[in-house]
Amino acid sequence: MLKAGIVGLPNVGKSTLFNAVTRSRKAEAANYPFCTIDPNVGVVTVPDPRLAVLSKLSGSQKLIPAAIEFVDIAGLVKGASEGAGLGNQFLANIRETDAIVQVVRCFENDDIIHELGSVDPIRDIEIINSELILADITALEKRRQSREKKAKSGDKESKKEVELIDLLLPHLYDGKPAITMSFATEDMPYVRDFFLLSAKRTIYACNVAEDELAGATADPDSHALVAKVRSFAAEHFGAEAVVISARIEEELIDLSDEEAKEFLADMGVTDSGVSTLIRAVYHLLGLRTYLTTGEKETRAWTIKEGDKAPAAAGVIHTDFERGFIAAEVVHFDDLTTLGSKALAREAGKLRIEGKEYTVKDGDVMEFRFNV
Repeated sequence: MLKAGIVGLPNVGKSTLFNAVTRSRKAEAANYPFCTIDPNVGVVTVPDPRLAVLSKLSGSQKLIPAAIEFVDIAGLVKGASEGAGLGNQFLANIRETDAIVQVVRCFENDDIIHELGSVDPIRDIEIINSELILADITALEKRRQSREKKAKSGDKESKKEVELIDLLLPHLYDGKPAITMSFATEDMPYVRDFFLLSAKRTIYACNVAEDELAGATADPDSHALVAKVRSFAAEHFGAEAVVISARIEEELIDLSDEEAKEFLADMGVTDSGVSTLIRAVYHLLGLRTYLTTGEKETRAWTIKEGDKAPAAAGVIHTDFERGFIAAEVVHFDDLTTLGSKALAREAGKLRIEGKEYTVKDGDVMEFRFNV
């Protein structure tokens, strides 16, 4: 299962957000730095309203959503790449994740201490990204030293690594993260093997005050700090920023779904910021969902973007992929508009696809196989 690491400076709301995302109270959220020491891990279900719709059509007995893993990582401070604070532990933990949720404080509150004494989300983003870049520079310089001798002796793999490192280092020295650099397709396996921190896909979670959530959700650019983060993330990293209020989300933990909806409605909010964040992270990880439905269950299955039908079948069982014959496919939108598979078939929307079919998010599928 792919992991998203929740990172940020101390006291920006990381652990509070982790508790909200995982609907638990695993992470201690306290008003002092490093209240998270060891990373907390939680499996999070991906909100998907399509499951309930399909369930009504099929009369399913249960719903099974897709899931991803979130990790709450200790707060980073300036100098982490040189071991300051819990720097070494932070960097090791984030290296094990597949994507980053960077929590950025976008609220003023004199009762909650900011590590640097003031609220400035752009400064905070730059500190974290600088530390990731500095850690990458250190790792690449060491790797270059270890590969240089082999490269000079004619070792092709080492020579290629040195060439790529020599391209990367000037980019990083300029303060630019590795994710903003383009590489040839054939070079990507080498780059991935560098395990660069600044190459990880990132989404920014703008943590706003409780009384600012409705306005910031309706019009993110109306909130001065959120607008700055959205613009900065898009311009410098091509990244997305979403609005959340970790404190409100934490209050929803002990409420039923209906109670949570009423609570949010009273605040003028139609959807949970955490739901939006989870779905955004799921897509950030390059994951997509196809669906199966029947009387027993309606289920969301996780695949990678671009997967072909046999690979999608293999998510259910390896025998399905090994003995794949064909897939019966209708998109969720077509199925729910027409009302049944029979009507979808009559309208030509239900198709039989072969091994080269690229599965789309929202496809409702049934596999034919023979082992």
